Amino acid sequence: MAPGIADLSGKTCLITGATSGIGNATALALAQMGAQLVLVCRDRGRGEQTRSEIQARTPIARVEVMLADLASQQEIRRLAGEFLTSGRPLHLLINNAGIVNTSRSVTIDGIETVFAVNHLAYFLLTHLLLDRLKQSAPARIVNVASEAHKLSGMNFDDLQAERRYRTMRVYGQSKLANILFTYELARLLQGTGVTVNCLHPGAVATGLGANNGVWAKPIIKLLGLFLRSPEQGAATSIYLASSGEVEGVSGQYFVDCQPRRSSPASYDEASAQRLWEISERMTRVEMARSAELGAT
Repeated sequence: MAPGIADLSGKTCLITGATSGIGNATALALAQMGAQLVLVCRDRGRGEQTRSEIQARTPIARVEVMLADLASQQEIRRLAGEFLTSGRPLHLLINNAGIVNTSRSVTIDGIETVFAVNHLAYFLLTHLLLDRLKQSAPARIVNVASEAHKLSGMNFDDLQAERRYRTMRVYGQSKLANILFTYELARLLQGTGVTVNCLHPGAVATGLGANNGVWAKPIIKLLGLFLRSPEQGAATSIYLASSGEVEGVSGQYFVDCQPRRSSPASYDEASAQRLWEISERMTRVEMARSAELGAT
C-alpha cells in the first residue's frame, strides 16, 4: 500500500464506478481505513454484491449503495439530491467511473456517450456536491484520468465526434477533459479547504471496454495477463484520497503516487476555461466563479 496512509474513521466517501476494477479495489481499501462509503452503481444487484463483499472483509464497514446511470444528467441530479437530503457531510468525492466505446452512441440527453460519462458526469456531480464538500472541509476530490489524455487535444470544432469517430482519440479527449477540469477547479477552489487532484492509474486489467461486444472479452482477458491488477491500479487513487503527504496539495496530476507533468495541452488555461463554459451549457448549470467558490 502507498506510504503515509491516514485513518479515515468517520469520513464519508462517495465513489462512482465501485462495482469492479479500480473503483472496487479503492472502495475496499478505504473501507478498511474506516471510511463510510457511498457506492454509486448502475445495477442494484452488482451494487449490493459489492457492498456484501466489502462488509464480509471489513465487518465494521458502513457501506451504502446509491443507484444512478451516469449517462443521464437527470439521474445524476437525482443521486446528488438524495445524498444532500440525507444531511451527511462529504469528505471525499472520487470520480472513478469511465467507459470506452468502439462506435459512436449518444445518451438520453443526446450527448456523445464517452464524453458524457467520462467528463460531463464528473463536472455535473462535482458541481452539485460542491457546497457540501466545502461545508465538510478539509475535503478532497479525486478524478481518475489517464495517460491516454496524451493521445488527443480538445477538438472544440467536433467535440462530440459527429464528423469522425476514432475510439482512442475520443477516449483520450475525455481524459484530457478530466485534467483540464481538475486544474481549473483547483484554481477556483483556492482557500476553500477543498483540494482536487487527478491521476493515471496505469494500464489496468479491468472490465473497461467489455461493453463493446463478444469479440472484446477474450482480447481484454489476454491483455490482462500483462497489465496491472486493479489493486495495483487503485494505489494512486487511495493515496490521493487518504495520505497525509498530499494534505493541501491541489491541481496536480499523479502517476504511481508521485506528481507528474501532464501533456502540454492540459496546461492551456484558455482551453480549460472554454471547456468549462461549454460544460456549463451542456449540463445546464453555472458553476460559481472564483470569488464565490472561495467563500466559506
